[in-house]
Amino acid sequence: MSEQHQPIELHYWPTPNGWKVSIMLEELGVPYEVHYVNIGKGEQFRPEFLKIAPNNRMPAIVDPEGPGGEPISIFESGAILQYLGRKFGKFYPQDERQRVEVEQWLFWQMGGLGPMAGQAHHFRQYAPEKVPYAIERYTNEVNRLYGVMNKRLADRDFLAGDYSIADIASVGWVKPHERQGQDLNDFPNLKRWFETIMARPAVQRGLAVGKEKRGNIAEDKEAQKVLFGQRAS
Repeated sequence: MSEQHQPIELHYWPTPNGWKVSIMLEELGVPYEVHYVNIGKGEQFRPEFLKIAPNNRMPAIVDPEGPGGEPISIFESGAILQYLGRKFGKFYPQDERQRVEVEQWLFWQMGGLGPMAGQAHHFRQYAPEKVPYAIERYTNEVNRLYGVMNKRLADRDFLAGDYSIADIASVGWVKPHERQGQDLNDFPNLKRWFETIMARPAVQRGLAVGKEKRGNIAEDKEAQKVLFGQRAS
């Protein structure tokens, strides 16, 4: 049983990055409360949110029972997964070799799969004009990354040994594969991994958080202005 008494605050919107943390919290079975950050309406720029997420991106968490019993706020989904894995001792091994194995694939997702899939989404779904070079560039790169996963999963069930935060981080970015121009039938090992993880009850619960709030950004021009027109000012 967890010794957590106060719920963790999850500042969240139902996107592949947000799903990472909702899935992790569901897998851990710890209490949490959701604070929705409607990124299509610019709520990520509110001063109170910027105090915990200075990059004006969700997700973020506030753990009222952080190190030393004092509250701690954390932004960046990968850092949140690492923190929760360390705190609760699950899905993030303590053995150094095993931990490095997980971290390699976590940062692979953070630096590769997520950004490249995000660009594929943008140019395939949201860009005001079709840019064939960009569409091909990012669709092909996602295809390459899927191939990396498919090869990795040829002789193992999960990306880094046992089920871990590396898998939790990646599954939400594979979920919209059709929007990325990918067919999972081309990647049988990846497809088997994806179906295995998607069958987990905690994953299903995590993906369901705020599902009813998801809109169609491709048709919401005002939301596109908020999301895609950001500058330092």
